[in-house]
Amino acid sequence: MARRTRMCLTFPGIVVVCLLLLVGLVETANEVDPYNILGVTKSASQTEIKKVYKRLARKWHPDKNKNEGAEDMFIKITKSYEILSNEERRANYDRYGQTDDTQPYGHGHYGHGHDQFYFDESFFHFPFSSKGSQEFADSKYALHFNQYVNDVVPDSFKRPYLIKITSDWCFSCIHIEPVWKEVVLELEALGVGIGVVDVGYERRLANHLGAHRTPSILGVINGKVTFFHYAVVKEHLRQFVEDLLPQRLVEKVTDRNDLQFLNSWHEQNKPHVLLFDQVPVVPLLYKLTAFAYKAYVQFGYVDQGLSDTANLLKQFNINTYAPTMLVFKESVDKPADIIQAKGMKKQVIDEFILNNKFLLVPRLVNQKLFDELCPVKQFHRRRKYCVLLITGDEESYTIGNQAFLSFAYTNTQEVVRFAYVYQRLQQPLCDTLLKTKDSTQPPQVLILERRNAAGKVLYKEVAGGWNGTDKNKQRLLDELQRLQKDPSILNQDAMLPELNNEFASMFLIRWIYTAYDYLTEIIDDVLHNNWREMMPLLSLIFSALFILFGTVVVQAFSDSSEDGKSKPKAKDGATAENGSPGSSSTSSRPPKKNFVEVTELTDITYTSNLVKLRPGHMNVVLVLTDASKNVLLSKFAKEVYSFTGSLTLHFSFLNLDKHSAWMETLLEFAQDAMQIDTDEDDGARHKIDYTGYILALNGHKKYLCLFRPVYTGEEGPGGATGGGRRSGSREDHPPRRSMPRSRSTATLQIHHKLDRLGLWMERLMEGTLPRYYIPAWPGLLPNILTCGQNFCEV
Repeated sequence: MARRTRMCLTFPGIVVVCLLLLVGLVETANEVDPYNILGVTKSASQTEIKKVYKRLARKWHPDKNKNEGAEDMFIKITKSYEILSNEERRANYDRYGQTDDTQPYGHGHYGHGHDQFYFDESFFHFPFSSKGSQEFADSKYALHFNQYVNDVVPDSFKRPYLIKITSDWCFSCIHIEPVWKEVVLELEALGVGIGVVDVGYERRLANHLGAHRTPSILGVINGKVTFFHYAVVKEHLRQFVEDLLPQRLVEKVTDRNDLQFLNSWHEQNKPHVLLFDQVPVVPLLYKLTAFAYKAYVQFGYVDQGLSDTANLLKQFNINTYAPTMLVFKESVDKPADIIQAKGMKKQVIDEFILNNKFLLVPRLVNQKLFDELCPVKQFHRRRKYCVLLITGDEESYTIGNQAFLSFAYTNTQEVVRFAYVYQRLQQPLCDTLLKTKDSTQPPQVLILERRNAAGKVLYKEVAGGWNGTDKNKQRLLDELQRLQKDPSILNQDAMLPELNNEFASMFLIRWIYTAYDYLTEIIDDVLHNNWREMMPLLSLIFSALFILFGTVVVQAFSDSSEDGKSKPKAKDGATAENGSPGSSSTSSRPPKKNFVEVTELTDITYTSNLVKLRPGHMNVVLVLTDASKNVLLSKFAKEVYSFTGSLTLHFSFLNLDKHSAWMETLLEFAQDAMQIDTDEDDGARHKIDYTGYILALNGHKKYLCLFRPVYTGEEGPGGATGGGRRSGSREDHPPRRSMPRSRSTATLQIHHKLDRLGLWMERLMEGTLPRYYIPAWPGLLPNILTCGQNFCEV
């Protein structure tokens, strides 16, 4: 009976427990219902869901809402939006009531199955409220504009920086936060600089970096910004940082090239470090170290797993169970220092390199090395002295240089540094210290102490020079011992010039490297369609092309000849009864002045107005005499006035009384191309009257167009009436003999000789006049009067 009673009591307890569990499940189901959490119906559209999600996310974001349950509520809101914003997961929930493909929402650790390509960790590892998360706050790495310019950019020449661009209301930034946190913890320990830029507070810095969207991740090295364009996963970010580093920081060393690598210490003036490890690729930590100390040390890597490195392992007795680092200085057979440890840390490597960053006796190759080897005196107890050997790089100096090195090996004083310079490469420094410009003198040793950064030093020259003998070594040792007791033995002072940079690359090489980096950046922008960042470059290119194209077009139109001139407008109406076209003659451009500027063609103006006339320009020359000068110039001005608007026409006159010989010589040059008029009557030869002739001269192409006066009075022999239709010149008619001079004077009045000049000028502008080419322009010389017994002639 008792047993039965206990069973009855037990059964109701089980029922109660089951009921409590069922109620809990129902409450949990109601709690995780995404529709209830967001407060939307099952028929809500994606636009409505997104709008409600943004409003609730702003309200419950842990950075804005400090209530105790804000973080949990924000997680539920975000998870609900993730379910409902995906049509497949939303349909799965509507059918089966499941919020995840494998387990109910709200329990356990979430896997890696995410639709977004950039997820590698669970969506819901939020950095809120926990102690560890507070230590990882972005404020620790927050960057400001001045901090970036003054600190990050200079430091990027020693280590790369990984920078995240984010903002307060960037929900996509939350997605990448778990990956970012893990990557930062790993890379920061290796020596990578970390930065975070909040666009809401540092818009200026974001624009300076070229970041126009959030989230963005970029790298900075050597002052150059490179954007990350791939999926935000740990492996990609690590590879991105590794790709930022220069390619040949670390040289692979085997049994075949070990001597070549170690013996280059003299040429490069650097210690050489070898890392022995079993991994086939160079560790990122070692690459970052090589980048940080590239100015001081040359790095090599030995893969212990290769058969080609067996001799090296045996020669230096390397333990293959732990990474080993050796540093070599002037001796290639024995390392100067060694370190071996499992899981080698950055701090240990940095300390090892800093203690061995200089050769025992380095060569002063630039001012920076001189400042570090021989620092300026700051306190009395921290005096540091430099023993400087001034020598040469020829073979004859080898014995003395080796003796100086062996003496430095025996030195035990920490306040004394040894160095040497080649006099040929640092001539200004040597001239100042030796107070002579004789480069043939034997090597000298000096002990010096720098007093200020401006270049002032106190020094003493060790007597007897330096040949490497035991006597030289003893004399130098005595001076160093005296210096410890009495620093005043440095009784000479000087102001040293800045040292030449012996390793400075040529300008052309630096330009090539700069151009290569610029082209690489352009290609990277093109491949990833980063058009916003390329707009300044594209604007510059198109502006240059537009200016170039515009210049060519303007030059093509402005540098035109008479062949490219636009034809004048057709003339309306007939000419006047006297044949003068002055009232109807027009030009392509209206006259700019109310007068015609006509210059005299003399031996002074001849070169500028004809011989060196600009291409496409012509000089219209009126031929006259002293007697006809006033009448012809007045008529000439009236006829050509309407053509003075042309920029390519110039007007001049030639006085036959002074230069008739030039006129005859010019026509003789062109007589192969034209018929020269001669007056012949019954075999008698008469001289031609050139008064009233017009010459259109193209100085550049060396040709002329000729206007000759025609009979314009009453009809004469072989002529037409003045009102008849006649050509303005006779170039297109068969040549006829001119009238005798007496008849010409009687029938042609001077002011009628230029009546048809207007028509001729129009044909000149049209380019339809015959052209007579000459080989060269004759010289313009004054007439020479030759007199005989009964006559004189020009």
